[in-house]
Amino acid sequence: MKLILRILLSALAVVILAKILPGIGVDSYTTAIIVAIVLSLLNFIVKPLLIILTLPITIVTFGLFLLIINALIILLADNFVSGFSVDSIWWALLFSLLLTFLESFLFSFLKES
Repeated sequence: MKLILRILLSALAVVILAKILPGIGVDSYTTAIIVAIVLSLLNFIVKPLLIILTLPITIVTFGLFLLIINALIILLADNFVSGFSVDSIWWALLFSLLLTFLESFLFSFLKES
C-alpha cells in the first residue's frame, strides 16, 4: 500500500513540476504515473551501475557528479516514456533537484511505522 502511495505522490510531484517548468512536458496524469514508475525502476536498476562506473569522477567532484547522473536518469526516462518530454539536460537537472525536494516534502506526510 505504501509503495502505491509513494508512486502516486511521485506522479503528483511530476505533474506539479511539469506545470511550473516550461522545459518539462507531461501529456496526462496516466503518463505522470508511468514516469514515476519508470524513474523509480531506473533509480533502482541503472543508477547504482552508473554510480559504480563513474566513481572516480564522483570522488574528484566531491559528489557533484551525482547531479549529472540524476539528470541523465531523467533524460533516459524521457526516451522511454512517450508523452513525457524534457528539452535539455539543464531542464533535467533542475527537474531532478526540484523533484527530489518536492518528493521529500510529500513523503514526509506518510507515517513511518
